[in-house]
Amino acid sequence: MNLDFTDADRAFRQQVRDFLADALPADLRRKMVERRHLGKDDIVRWQRILNARGWAAPNWPVEWGGQAWTPTQRYIFQEEMALAHAPEGSPFNVNMIGPVIARFGTDAQKRRFLPRIANIDDWWCQGFSEPGAGSDLAALKTAALRDGDDYVLNGQKIWTTQAQHADWMFALVRTDSGGRKQQGITFLLLDMRTPGITIRPIPSIDGIADLNEVFFDDVRVPVANRIGEEGHGWDYAKHLLGHERSGIARIGLSKERLSQLRHLEADLHARGILSDAERQRLRRRLAEVEVDLRALELTQLRVVAADSHGGGAGSAASILKVRGTELQQRMTELALELAGPAGLPVPDHGHHGDQGPYGWLEAAAPFYFTMRKVSIFGGSNEIQKNIIAKTVLGL
Repeated sequence: MNLDFTDADRAFRQQVRDFLADALPADLRRKMVERRHLGKDDIVRWQRILNARGWAAPNWPVEWGGQAWTPTQRYIFQEEMALAHAPEGSPFNVNMIGPVIARFGTDAQKRRFLPRIANIDDWWCQGFSEPGAGSDLAALKTAALRDGDDYVLNGQKIWTTQAQHADWMFALVRTDSGGRKQQGITFLLLDMRTPGITIRPIPSIDGIADLNEVFFDDVRVPVANRIGEEGHGWDYAKHLLGHERSGIARIGLSKERLSQLRHLEADLHARGILSDAERQRLRRRLAEVEVDLRALELTQLRVVAADSHGGGAGSAASILKVRGTELQQRMTELALELAGPAGLPVPDHGHHGDQGPYGWLEAAAPFYFTMRKVSIFGGSNEIQKNIIAKTVLGL
């Protein structure tokens, strides 16, 4: 298995770098460097720049706006995006619901939704988790009863990220309560303007109001908005979650954050803030993170190589998810330790002003808090370890 990059890959990397250097707006890059929260308008603006270039959804089929890139080129693109501090866009649009519709949707659904998803003409949210059905997603109870050409929904979703912005939701609902709990689950597309939908915000410790509860009270959803067959939603959700778990590793982003930490550590020592003993301790911890990050990157490259030969991520998606999120959390802990009091935002508007290359310090504490949740996204790390034990170790 060859994990090295070819001359063509290196030329492609330079092409991506040149585009990002020219097309990425300076104000968006600064927000990303300083780890400030991006608003909906910021994400839409960058997504439309990518879409104009034809790079909004490179992992989609070419006929629906994708690129005929190799898996290696897709990996390079994601890495360079992170290293350039480019926004990730709305993951629910391009990386989750888009691939599901492209593979399992009807021709009418593809024509209706995919161009609008790529350009974020519609903003999507994910309606999966429920009270009592988070990591054990198959225990969901939101019911959808067939009534002629509609389903009638009643129930609740929780932790619904950015539902307050959403035009549409893709949701798992229960259409049959008999048999195994993974059976009888159906995948529906919901217009969030439909009567009977109520959204309530959930305040979070980082001060960013992105989480919500969503309630359904006799909400009518056309059968035409069902993805695939009734009762087979669990299969489509597994396809979606495979994309989500691989992407959560964010190796390129972790590389850039490690570089920021190294620069800060060296600067603090040069100014006499860190003693030699403190510096040695921090450098050892940074080296441990770097070794683990390089090992994780090799796992990612093995997945890329397997994908190039028609394979899939399989259990490696769970490995990437567990180790990637653990590394992200470790780096936020180091950032908060290095930042000290500077890691706390001022109470009025959360921005200290120009701190030169260390403007991101003021976001260290909120960023530390919000990164606690990445080990839960896409199925908690505990569940992923069970998957690894079953598929790899045969336990």
